[in-house]
Amino acid sequence: MKDYIRICDVEKYYGNGANVTKAVDRVSFTVDKGEFVGVMGASGSGKTTLLNMLSTIDSVTAGHIYYGGTDITELKEDRLADFRKENLGFVFQDYNLLDTLTIEENIMLAMTLQRKGRQEIQEECEKMLDLLGIADVRGQFPYQVSGGQKQRCACARALINHPRLLLADEPTGALDSKSSQTLLETFTEMNRKLSATIFMVTHDAFSASYCSRILFLKDGRMFHELVRGEQDRRGFLNQILDVLSLTGGEFSDAR
Repeated sequence: MKDYIRICDVEKYYGNGANVTKAVDRVSFTVDKGEFVGVMGASGSGKTTLLNMLSTIDSVTAGHIYYGGTDITELKEDRLADFRKENLGFVFQDYNLLDTLTIEENIMLAMTLQRKGRQEIQEECEKMLDLLGIADVRGQFPYQVSGGQKQRCACARALINHPRLLLADEPTGALDSKSSQTLLETFTEMNRKLSATIFMVTHDAFSASYCSRILFLKDGRMFHELVRGEQDRRGFLNQILDVLSLTGGEFSDAR
């Protein structure tokens, strides 16, 4: 489905009077169902602010954000909470797992909060444990597993309700090189097998090279866009590095 998500002339200001900061300035783009889209830019470029507005964590100053036929900028807070719960999944740099729950229980929590049936929850959890390769640590607690396993648990929890959009904010930021690569390959697998639509903010060119499309921000505005197409990841990585050299983006090279 085309224009699965549509961002129209979105602006975000902070402060007032003479102290106004324009964090996002008339940004427009669309995301198609099943796309893996990355956003890059230097610190202060507006990329995290943009993700926060897409995730309904922050509101827009002007413009509109459509998920299908729903304009989320017009929703009241109680409806936004329901929308967030029913349509969005989140993966953060710091995992946000509950230490008092096992890996399996952390994954199940998202469906439990939606009052799904026990059998349905168990079946979906089994699928996620297998897909993300963490079935062998299902009974362990977060403090007993590696950072990469924690992040895969967070991915499973985010995906178990089959969200319309998975939002990932610097998901590899706390991981070593090997765990980062494993997680990014997992994202690619989820995108391919589950047709998961993923929107990822990253400063890392290596991470971005796994995406199907990259949006570049500079001073709150869309600066450039790259589409991977049929080229291999190495070729796409080189293109990303070329653009970042022009934007002054903070990036990491291939590992």
